[in-house]
Amino acid sequence: MASRAIQHVLAGFALLCAAASLWLGDAVPGRAESPPSPAQTPAMVSNYPIASDARLSGDAAQTRFILDLDKPIQHRAFIKTDPDQVVVDLPQVAFRLPAGVGAAGRGLIKGFRYGLVMPGGSRIVMDLAGPAKIAKSYVLDAANGQPPRLVVELVETDRASMERLPLRSAVAEANAEAVAPPATVPAAPKPADSRPVVVIDAGHGGPDNGTQSNGEMEKNIVLTFALALRDRLEKAGKYRVVMTRTDDTFIPLDERVKIARKEAASLFISIHADALPRREGDAQGASIYTLSDKASDAEAERLAEAENKADAIGGVTLSEEPIVADILIDLAQRETRTFSNRFAKTLMGEMKTKVRMHKHPLKSAGFRVLKAPDVPSVLVELGYVSNKSDLELLVSEAWRSKTVTTMAQAIDSFLGKRLATVGPAN
Repeated sequence: MASRAIQHVLAGFALLCAAASLWLGDAVPGRAESPPSPAQTPAMVSNYPIASDARLSGDAAQTRFILDLDKPIQHRAFIKTDPDQVVVDLPQVAFRLPAGVGAAGRGLIKGFRYGLVMPGGSRIVMDLAGPAKIAKSYVLDAANGQPPRLVVELVETDRASMERLPLRSAVAEANAEAVAPPATVPAAPKPADSRPVVVIDAGHGGPDNGTQSNGEMEKNIVLTFALALRDRLEKAGKYRVVMTRTDDTFIPLDERVKIARKEAASLFISIHADALPRREGDAQGASIYTLSDKASDAEAERLAEAENKADAIGGVTLSEEPIVADILIDLAQRETRTFSNRFAKTLMGEMKTKVRMHKHPLKSAGFRVLKAPDVPSVLVELGYVSNKSDLELLVSEAWRSKTVTTMAQAIDSFLGKRLATVGPAN
């Protein structure tokens, strides 16, 4: 879905090359974004916020990144490891920074680079000199003759603490620390929650918008649906529901798999919405995908290839967990695939009576996000944003409520039968 609409996402081959070199580490730190494409007129470029300067201050214990702007902007910052970096997602910014800025480091930051990830989205990547965490991340309004400023404050930490940091926004992290109760009296341990875990994965997020049509972005459509499904399951109280994201945050594909495995999930459901380029005609209806080494058809292969490139748009080095290659012939993996296929058929059986389905609703391909070796996993394409009638349904609350209900019924049917056989643990 992301690269399936590559002409909408990366504005041509030149922009793709620039983004790839920047985010996959080939660019020189401080490299500016590529010149605007022919479609971007000077008037369009002038409407973007302008970054006029960037600098570092502080030392190896506490380091501050400062970006001067002509207007306040929204942003999202998070820490990632391997390699150690701070990533800041921004709306599209016109970077007019001094030549060579970002090449020299200071304190906790070895250097930084910046550029356009996709139309509508820019990114700053700071390479870290050692373990660090984001203490604060905020935007200052213009005051006392100084322009608006984006500020990211880093503090030194240890390796173990850094690797425990979740991929989440700095603002969320700071707020979590601010409201944490004082550790004066140890809290009584909570009883273990023995309910089955269902992980709901809203596809895309952050700079990765997914497919787009008539002003609607896939990342927003699927997040709204995923949250509605979570609320429906939590209201019933039968499962512990874990979301891979609850806001507009970019989560790497492998991280989504790790969340499911860490939670010992009984089921992983990845929610998406498809699209076809105009030259490939029209299609409509929901589809359900499972993992397979060989794609069930050309459309499934195209979709898997597109989805598996999502990390390139988000700025994460593409890599596979070594365990994935090793377990493909393992009996545990075969058993997991059997359960995944069983749930896919159960889900189709529930949905086909109330939800418009694709003419070939069950498909399979090598989706990276479905490669947890011990968690039954499916990827659900709710419909085609490229189809007018499908898009009307995708943004309809009535359709969403009906579809969520059928999906919840399928989950009840599948987990009820499975847990009666194998017990509460995976």
